Amino acid sequence: MNMKDKIKELAHIYSPAFVSARRYLHQHPELSFNEYDTCKYIQQQLKGIGIEHIQSVAETGLLATIHGSDNGKTILLRADMDALPIHEENTVDYASQNIGVMHACGHDVHMTSLLLTAKILFELRNEFSGTVKLLFQPGEEIMPGGATLVMKEAAYTSLGPIPHLGQHVMPNLPVGKVGFRPGLFMASMNEIYISVIGKGGHAAVPEECIDPILIASHIIVAAQQVVSRMASPKTPSVLSFGRIIGDGANNVIPDKVTIEGTFRTYDEEWRSEAIEKLTKMVKSIAEGMGAECIVDIPKGYPHLKNDVALTNSMKQGAILFLGEDNVVDLDLWMAAEDFAYYTQKNQACFYLLGVGNTQEGITSGLHTPTFNIDESALEIGGGLMAWLALEAMA
Repeated sequence: MNMKDKIKELAHIYSPAFVSARRYLHQHPELSFNEYDTCKYIQQQLKGIGIEHIQSVAETGLLATIHGSDNGKTILLRADMDALPIHEENTVDYASQNIGVMHACGHDVHMTSLLLTAKILFELRNEFSGTVKLLFQPGEEIMPGGATLVMKEAAYTSLGPIPHLGQHVMPNLPVGKVGFRPGLFMASMNEIYISVIGKGGHAAVPEECIDPILIASHIIVAAQQVVSRMASPKTPSVLSFGRIIGDGANNVIPDKVTIEGTFRTYDEEWRSEAIEKLTKMVKSIAEGMGAECIVDIPKGYPHLKNDVALTNSMKQGAILFLGEDNVVDLDLWMAAEDFAYYTQKNQACFYLLGVGNTQEGITSGLHTPTFNIDESALEIGGGLMAWLALEAMA
C-alpha cells in the first residue's frame, strides 16, 4: 500500500474517536489567552498518541515534535485554540457548557484535525524522513495575536525559516472540498476606537448641549469616503463599524459616544495612508461641531500572503489526495488571521477546509451563534494535512 492510501486508511479508522475529541473541545471553549484547560487536554491527547517531546509556548500554547526515521526537512503545522465571546444557540448535545463562550470560528475543528494528523504521522514515523512540528497556538482572535508571542519563544526561533501549513474551516465550502489561493489571500486588520466627547443634557434643549450622537452619526457616514473616494478601486478595502455606545435615553443627550470598528486592506502603504486620513477626518468633524475626539487605531495583523510555489505544490498534493473536483481556487478573503505573521517570515500555505452541508442544514457562517460543521470534515482535514506535510518535506 502506498503512503497516500495508508494515510487515507488511518484517517478513516481513527477519525470517529476524534469526533469525540472535537465535541469535548466544543463543549469546553476558552477565550483568547485563557486556554489553560484546553492546553491540558491537548497535552493529554498528544501524550496518549505517544508523543513525548512537547514544549510550552506563549503560556497556554504547545509545540510538539514528531521525528521521522531519518534527518530531513522540518515543517510546522499550526492550529489555533481560542474561542469567541458568543452565546451558543445550537441545541446539539455537545453545545458549549461555558455560558457566553463558543467555538464559533472552528478552532475546535482545527485542534482536532491536527490531533488526528499527529496520530497518523506518529504511526507512520518510521516511513518518512524529516521532522514535523505541531503548533497549538493560543489567542488568534484578539490582538496582538498569539502568533506574535509564539514567534518570540526560543522553541520557535531555534527552528529558523521553515515551511508552515495552516487550515481554516469554511461553511461556504461543502464538506469534502478544500480551497487554495497562492499569493495574496487575507487582509490586514486595524481595530478602530473613537470617543466623541460632547456635552450632555436634556433632549428638549439641544442648544445647550454638544450632541455626541449627532456628531458620531456624521463621522460614521463621512468616514466611508476613505474607501469610496480615497482608495484606488484596484485596492480592496473595507471599513466597518460594529459597535456604537451612546448611553443616554429617549430624552437625554449623553456626554460621550464611543464607536468601534475595523479597517482592512491588502496594501501596507495604503493601509498607513488610510489610517492617517481617517484620523484627520474624524477629528476635524468632531472639532468642527464643537466636540472633543479621541482616536485610537492600533495596528493589527498584516495581510496574509501564501508562498506561490509552496501553495501551488500543496494544491497539487490535495488534488492527488482528494481528486481534482474537490479542490477549488479561492478568491481574496477580507477576513484577517494572525497566521499572516508566519507568512511574513516563512514559506507558508494557509488553505480552507469545507465543512458545510446544505442538506443537513449546516450553513451558518463563522462567528455566528449557530455555527456548526459536518463532522465528516475531520477525517478529510486530518488526513489531508498529514499527506501535505509529507509532500512538503519531500
